[in-house]
Amino acid sequence: MTMIGTVIKPMHPEGRKFVAAFAAATVVLWLIWQPLGWIGLGLTVWCYYFFRDPVRVVPLSEGLVVSPADGVVSLIEPAVPPAELGLPAVPLLRVSVFMNVFNCHVNRAPVPGTVSAVAYRPGKFLNASLDKASEDNERMSLAIEMADGRTVAFVQIAGLVARRIVCFVEKGRRLDVGERFGLIRFGSRVDVYLPEGVEPLVALGQTMIAGETVIADLTGAARPGGQRRD
Repeated sequence: MTMIGTVIKPMHPEGRKFVAAFAAATVVLWLIWQPLGWIGLGLTVWCYYFFRDPVRVVPLSEGLVVSPADGVVSLIEPAVPPAELGLPAVPLLRVSVFMNVFNCHVNRAPVPGTVSAVAYRPGKFLNASLDKASEDNERMSLAIEMADGRTVAFVQIAGLVARRIVCFVEKGRRLDVGERFGLIRFGSRVDVYLPEGVEPLVALGQTMIAGETVIADLTGAARPGGQRRD
């Protein structure tokens, strides 16, 4: 860990074209009028910051569900998983993590296992912090089947500003807990549906770190364990 490393983070490849476009626009604005150039420079730095992809330290204890996104817990309530996943229409406890335009938007797998379903559904672009965004907004739904046979569903939801959901994985892909699986541009939400009977270890308004913050313990007893860097 270095002083520079705490400020300058790696950028996800998805952001390169956007940062290049912002930088080019900044040059033009600078030639037109210097104050506009400074504004463009600030926006370019923000764009780089939005697409940052920092190293995360992933808990290694068995049975932990980690946050798939940076942000704050905006909802904790029972809800039926998206129908397109083909899961039983039974309400499960849903934990929603809302990401604003300043959060890191690289999403990470909440549990290890095999991707058993990936389903995209077009929709609206309501404020992602609203409850009805889970039903009405554009979304990408995924499910992971774990080694014990249980399934954890999670959903990338577009927001008021977000207009593009990116998913890197397909059905049948094996994912480790905390592994990158997608991102959303530019402000959005990710829902996690916990297996039946599992209680959350987080509270409304709590700040979450993707791949690090523990949402729940599937074994029923949160306990400390080792960590890995990814």
